[in-house]
Amino acid sequence: MNSIIARFVKDESGATAIEYGLIAAIVGIGIVIGLSNLRDGLNTLFNNVKTEVTK
Repeated sequence: MNSIIARFVKDESGATAIEYGLIAAIVGIGIVIGLSNLRDGLNTLFNNVKTEVTK
């Protein structure tokens, strides 16, 4: 029974997968935040262009 517990404690393959999952989640959140900032900037740009064209 002790060998099973010792083997379980030494196994780090699941920890690596969790670390990669966390990194992917952080990168995904960064992309979403960046795209929302880009969206706001593009909306402002196109609204300015529309205003200038309709004058």
